Amino acid sequence: MRCTRRAVAALFTIFAMLLTGCSAGGGSDTAGSGPVHITFWSALRGSQEVVDEYNRTHTDIKVDFEQVPSGEQGGWAKLSNAARAGNAPDVATIEYPQLPGFTIDGVPRDITKLMPDSVRRKILPQALDLTTFDGRTYAVPVDIEPMVFLYRKDIFAKNNIPVPKTWAEFESSARKLKQAQPRTRIASLFTTGGTLYMAAYAWQAGARWYDTADDTWRISMDDAPTRKVADYWQGLMDDDLVRVEPGSSQQWRAHLSSGETAGYLAGAWAAGSMMASTPDGKGKWAIAPVPQWDPAKPRVSTQGGSTFMVTKDSKHPKEAMDFISWMVTSPAALRAKLSSGVSSAFPSVPGLVPVARKEMDTSYFSGQDIFGLFGEQAELISPSWKWGPRMVSTTTSGDDGLAKAGAGSGSILDALREAQSRTLPDLKSLGLSVTTR
Repeated sequence: MRCTRRAVAALFTIFAMLLTGCSAGGGSDTAGSGPVHITFWSALRGSQEVVDEYNRTHTDIKVDFEQVPSGEQGGWAKLSNAARAGNAPDVATIEYPQLPGFTIDGVPRDITKLMPDSVRRKILPQALDLTTFDGRTYAVPVDIEPMVFLYRKDIFAKNNIPVPKTWAEFESSARKLKQAQPRTRIASLFTTGGTLYMAAYAWQAGARWYDTADDTWRISMDDAPTRKVADYWQGLMDDDLVRVEPGSSQQWRAHLSSGETAGYLAGAWAAGSMMASTPDGKGKWAIAPVPQWDPAKPRVSTQGGSTFMVTKDSKHPKEAMDFISWMVTSPAALRAKLSSGVSSAFPSVPGLVPVARKEMDTSYFSGQDIFGLFGEQAELISPSWKWGPRMVSTTTSGDDGLAKAGAGSGSILDALREAQSRTLPDLKSLGLSVTTR
């Protein structure tokens, strides 16, 4: 992939300057006796159970765990503040879109040499690509979440509406569904959290919001593929073919539960979330591949997913990596995590899929092999995408614009362009050379 190395060269230059003095491998200041204690912060559900299992089965390393709020609820700020004060935990969880920004800020350690080859070989390459910049790795993927289409199979069957395989068919099915059931819509266009969904749609269409050339960041949130996607969703919204509402809201969940929204485009993780939030849907829902622009050249993007980093402040980087390696590759770790509740998150290590499959009761989806589908879709994830250095700012600005577009003021493309213009000062403040394409 020609763009990958060039697209992150300037980013890595900044990383290298900011991380000067941080060991890529590093030893440990292990005391002469007793187990080494490392600290772990995470907002992921099931983390306490994972830590308990690790501490139960390991004697040389003990993990002290702290549950932190999810990123948008303060977890990112807590980690940033701790890193600035020089007391970040040994291990922390961070989502893919935020990793470049935290890396520029010098929070994670370069783990290229620290990460065992035996672990690296087990991870899906598409997942590892999202945590590797110019050949240097800064986090270990936990899960990778290919986009899929969850749909009410009973409503589609009742109205003889085909499950769409292409985006053209998606629009056609949306029109047929609205005609058959005037109060029902095929899916939602989210105004809260919607920028990351638009990123996933644009990514699938071949967009690259971030690129570099000659040590200059080039940003284009209105390139040709993005314009195609924005125009497509604008058309669906203008024709009242999709429901416009905040993501993860009570309003949205009520529409899913009632059948007034008959579909959900999201990452693989959403299947488990739906099982927990809309139990009355058991036996009514199924999952299909995400619609394609060109079925002859299928492409898939991701939505969601997390990583584990060893921070620059860790005094025990080797032990921290040992713990991460166990969490990511061990069947016992995954079983411990799943003991906390249902999860359809797709493991970054495909070898763990049999464990995930065994631990999930898929009767909600009428016994469908959802993990088999996720695996097929994960192989199609396009490796051309890289997240930008300040995605929190970008998504906040984009969501503001999407809310306005949903209320009839401006357009989806306007929202993305506004997000780009508001992001530029943040990048320049980092000392980056920035231009638009």
